[in-house]
Amino acid sequence: MTNTHTHPRRRSTSSRPHPTWRRAAFPALALAIAALVSACGSGGGSGSATASTTTTTGKVDVRSTSLGPILTDSAGQTLYAFAADKKGVSHCSGSCLTYWPPTSPTTAPQPGAGVTAHLGTITGTDGKKQLTVDGWPMYTYVGDSGPGDTTGQGLNESGGLWWAVSPDGTWVKTSAGSSPSSSSSSGGGGY
Repeated sequence: MTNTHTHPRRRSTSSRPHPTWRRAAFPALALAIAALVSACGSGGGSGSATASTTTTTGKVDVRSTSLGPILTDSAGQTLYAFAADKKGVSHCSGSCLTYWPPTSPTTAPQPGAGVTAHLGTITGTDGKKQLTVDGWPMYTYVGDSGPGDTTGQGLNESGGLWWAVSPDGTWVKTSAGSSPSSSSSSGGGGY
């Protein structure tokens, strides 16, 4: 008599799927996960953003815009003050620096025609020299596509409001087309 019964603990391997698909899929899955982790890591969270700096000559100019006369760097980019800063101290760091690059002059700041504010420098949060106007750190905005653009005006981003600056150092707290009202630079830190 022939016994055709198989042992219950042993199963035939011919009915199980072959595991080669797992060996082929694992490297592809590992690469996909690595790419996802890498992409998430460069997203701009605090401390992981790539900081940029607007490097200019030290010249600060005046440009007529829809906000009235405002200060610009030597390339014509609008200079902005950050309401969360203090005189002589920048609080813009991490992803803030990606969107609001500090203005870093390559030479001592020089006022152009019509600039009556006091110009100076501090060491910014990125460790580089940063332009100041009446003691307030200055930035440009990545959303401004050309000289004299003011798309950063009045934005509430990175923990505070952003204002263009008048030739006398006051912050322009108005939108394009509104009636101008400025805030004294000595009280510019409020939101």
